[in-house]
Formats: sequence, C-alpha cells, structure tokens
Amino acid sequence: MIKGKKLVVVLPAYNASATLEQTYIEIPFEIVDDVILVDDNSRDTTIQKATELGIKHIVKHQVNRGYGGNQKSCYTKALEIGADIIIMLHPDYQYTPKLIESMAYLIANDVYPVVFGSRILGNGALKGGMPIYKYIANRLLTLGQNILMGQKLSEYHTGYRAFSKEIFTKIDIEANSDDFVFDNQMAAQIFFAGYSIAEVTCPTKYFDEASSINLKRSSIYGLGVIWVSMQYRLQKCGLGKFKIFRGK
Repeated sequence: MIKGKKLVVVLPAYNASATLEQTYIEIPFEIVDDVILVDDNSRDTTIQKATELGIKHIVKHQVNRGYGGNQKSCYTKALEIGADIIIMLHPDYQYTPKLIESMAYLIANDVYPVVFGSRILGNGALKGGMPIYKYIANRLLTLGQNILMGQKLSEYHTGYRAFSKEIFTKIDIEANSDDFVFDNQMAAQIFFAGYSIAEVTCPTKYFDEASSINLKRSSIYGLGVIWVSMQYRLQKCGLGKFKIFRGK
C-alpha cells in the first residue's frame, strides 16, 4: 500500500526471459502490493521464469495479440484485483524499476493522475544509447503531437507509465489498436478527457535483449501517431467523431 492505495505493477512481456529477473528484483516491494505479468505468446521461457520468480498473477495469451493487446490484458487484470495505482514497466530492463516510488507518490498524493517516465528529459535517451535516427524521429513526432494537441510533453513514446484507476473509468482502452500506436491513443484519450500528465526524468538502456521494432514498423507507427493527433484536433474542433474518444 502507498497512502492507503493498492499499487500494482504490470509487465507486458514478449520473449522477456533473459531480462525478467533483473527487472523483477529491483521492484520496490515495500510499497508494491502485486505484480502481473501478461505473456503475449512468447517463444522463449518467459512463463517458466515468471513462475520461478514467484509472480502470483500470470496471464498467457494463446495467440500473439500485439503490444496494445497485451496492455489491455494488463490493465483489465490489474483493475480486477483491485488496483488503485497501476504502473506499466517493461520487463526488458530498458527502464529502471527504481522510479516506481517517485511515479507512484505523485498519484498517491493526488498531484497528478498520470505520470510518464521521460527518456528525453535530462538527455537520458542519448546517454542510454538510443539510436540517433530514433531520437530524431521521437523529437519530430513529439513536436507535431504537442502542436496538434496543444500540450507540452517532452515525449509521447515512453513505455514507462503510471495511472490512477480513475483514468480507466473515463476512457475506453478497448477502442484502441492492439499494435504499438496504442500508447499514443491512450495519451490522446487522457488529454481529451481533461486530465494532465506529469513527467519524471528516466534513464534508459539500449542493448541486444531490449525490445525494439524495425524500421518498417517504426514508419507505420509514426504515421499512426500523426493520425491519432489529427483525430484529436479534428474532434476538438468539431470536425470529426472518432471511436477512441467516445469515453465510457
């Protein structure tokens, strides 16, 4: 518990057996009540490793649903077991679990309902080895998103995110894609519902075992991000109506 609120960490996993233990042992269990691992039909021993580590809540997809589909299962399960605060942490050890406390307290103290771990603040991305083309793409996409949505985030593309359960009563995550653009759809939904998003500086690590997507999928993702931002602007201006903003 943290400030009387149940804190649940969710791990959207795909072929994460090599890095899962390193991620798991750094989770601050003095405040984290439960951990959920959702395995997206991995081809390695992720499930076996999770079982060995004693992770209580393990969900296995019988078919690969994609990154967004994995998150849908993560959040559904977290709410099912009574989470008040949910933190998504990638089990590939690209993001440090040591920021869980900082992110959780911002929500537990009712300062912000959503917190992102930003790789851009403090130059964490480049220091951690982010490829320069990805860094440039991140900055250009974020600039476009901020302009179209009238926000000032340092980045929209981090996979380290914390949420108050209240968020899930206002937005419909099931309306979102099962692919990587899910993250950006969810951020747009949160802003559209009138919430603010805080950011904390987050170091990151790029290495062989860390998850990544290839250039083709990155390009598709980039186009999807732009379209989500345009949908947001069009609906805000009354020039369109899109299902991801229908709310609950």
